[in-house]
Amino acid sequence: MHYPTYEDVIRFHGHTCPGVTFGYRAAGIAMERTGSVRAPDEELVVIVENDACGVDAFQVVTGCTVGKGNLLLRDLGKNAWTLINRTTGKAVRIATRPSFSIEAIDPEFLPLRARAWGPVATPEEKQAYLEHLMAICDAILTRPAEEIFTIQEIEPEVPERARIFRSYICAVCGESVAESRVRMRDGKTVCISCAGEYTRGW
Repeated sequence: MHYPTYEDVIRFHGHTCPGVTFGYRAAGIAMERTGSVRAPDEELVVIVENDACGVDAFQVVTGCTVGKGNLLLRDLGKNAWTLINRTTGKAVRIATRPSFSIEAIDPEFLPLRARAWGPVATPEEKQAYLEHLMAICDAILTRPAEEIFTIQEIEPEVPERARIFRSYICAVCGESVAESRVRMRDGKTVCISCAGEYTRGW
């Protein structure tokens, strides 16, 4: 089955890392298990359970994006992704196994990364880091899928298609805000930022 390559994903993401590699492998498995092709519109839906690197791989491989409304972030802090094919009704949830963590693959990697990213890293440390990084990514790309992930075929509630909302003007900052994100404070229509509700999640 044809979908964008690992190199396409790295080019979009900006660098090679274990996170985007997990996402690429999981996205490919999800596409194959659901019989999907890349979505030009809203034929597919992706639900991601963190806001980390693997999300970029799912965007590139599946064609699902936040802008189209078919990439939904449920930020639970889990390395897990669900792909739903609206046409076939097939869906799969894929999560990384704790037993296949970066620490389990290569206990030397994280300390080496800390040194390589440090202000006084030697050329040898930087080179060693790159060699360990590529070995980890190669393991993620080539080991048996069931060794890396739990893969569950599921029957999800299919999210409704994206909606277009009317806009309101925030009484505090004066900017336009979608009706779905409006808050009421002291009888006034305000945006989430002016309501003081927005955080990154930690």
